Amino acid sequence: MKQIRFGTSGWRGIIADDFTFERSRLVVAAIAHFLLESGAGRNGVLVGHDTRFLAEEFAADAAGLLSDLGIDVLLCSGPVPTPAVSAIILKRGLGGAINFTASHNPGTYQGIKFSPSWGGPAMPESTRIIENTVEKYQREGLPPASVSRGNIETLDPAPEYLEQLRSKVDMKVIAGSGLKIAFDALYGAGGNYLDRVLEEAGCKVTTIHGNRDPLFGGFSPEPSEERLSELAQIVSAGADLGLSTDGDADRFGVLGGKGEFYSPNAIISILADYLLRVKGTRGDLARSVATTGQLDDIASAFGRKCHETPVGFKYIGQMISEGRLALGGEESAGMSIRGHVPEKDGILACLLVAELMALTNKPLSDIYRELQDTYGPRFSVRVNLELTDELISRLREILASPPLEVGGFTATDLVTVDGTKWVYEGGDWTLLRLSGTEPVARLYIESRDQDRLKVLEKAFSSWITGDDGAVDNNKTGQLR
Repeated sequence: MKQIRFGTSGWRGIIADDFTFERSRLVVAAIAHFLLESGAGRNGVLVGHDTRFLAEEFAADAAGLLSDLGIDVLLCSGPVPTPAVSAIILKRGLGGAINFTASHNPGTYQGIKFSPSWGGPAMPESTRIIENTVEKYQREGLPPASVSRGNIETLDPAPEYLEQLRSKVDMKVIAGSGLKIAFDALYGAGGNYLDRVLEEAGCKVTTIHGNRDPLFGGFSPEPSEERLSELAQIVSAGADLGLSTDGDADRFGVLGGKGEFYSPNAIISILADYLLRVKGTRGDLARSVATTGQLDDIASAFGRKCHETPVGFKYIGQMISEGRLALGGEESAGMSIRGHVPEKDGILACLLVAELMALTNKPLSDIYRELQDTYGPRFSVRVNLELTDELISRLREILASPPLEVGGFTATDLVTVDGTKWVYEGGDWTLLRLSGTEPVARLYIESRDQDRLKVLEKAFSSWITGDDGAVDNNKTGQLR
């Protein structure tokens, strides 16, 4: 049985194999111990879930265990977006939240996201304590019940979260635009949230896959270009905009009026420019090490700084919580803004795109073209390379002291905040990250020139794989 380890956003596992009620209780009890030791447990805990198999049962079981351990619980009455969980923590001053979701992973997965009292994803120093407590409980058994049992109350999370959204987006502008919007909920928790708030504003909304399907139609609930082909057909048949959210609605997908897909890098850049140029939002920008450098160009144009963080929204969320950022985003379709929750919010991203289109009365294609004219085009690609154990060992040895020159390209800077990133004169870059759990190398490349991008990809792929015949698997091009 695998060890229970938290990744960039919680612990996930295959249902009935790795993720069982027994192992879920270990994690919930360890989180309870963490909250009680810090004193945050006295403020109560929110328990939520997405639309996955046995989601309600896992959440109810967790609520019962927390109650047994003396913690008051607010149990969500239905599927809840992860950003809504964050909003309720902050509004009610709770000690934290446990959300049962595996986000964009396939329906065979379930997971636990833990958010402490500041509302963002738990930081590594916190999850390490929880992991150590899990190991202790595996050896010694769960702790005894508390003398005083905590109360369990049921909560509809929608009203409080939607109120927060309405305070961050100009719904009147959207309402008066006459925008025709198609929304693909991908059977996830974003259904009856994004479409609901748009319909309340008077928009004509066509929703697909808004019903619950724990298998997500047989696919991963990820708003990628490949996954949104059905939405693209609906948009090109008569809508102005296509929007989508993933399994727990913390990620977004956006299509223009012809059904064309805009990468997360493109959307985050569009929104960053909008917030700084039009709305005058105070604060810097922030991005993960794998996210487009176009955010650096935008920040510089307005005399702001763009902060580079490791992969994982928790680092950006912390800066949002401290009021330092106008916007922070990741190339994996996560973003939030100043004064909002310190957590990825796919619903907010979609609403801001609609607001921008409504305000300018322009199609998304024109808005993006203007962005490129202002800052120059950016082309990017992400490649997953499956490697042998021998290649992984060789790469780890090389990357302990990485070379400046690879494949004929010499970097002017090496960034090792997360993986190894070669930065070249002019702003092009290549990032290599090795998986900690499987023999996979993740390669990210960005260039201002599309031909140079292809040459960089070929050079680095050959350097990484050597002559061992690695397989190019799950290549994702983002030519925006």
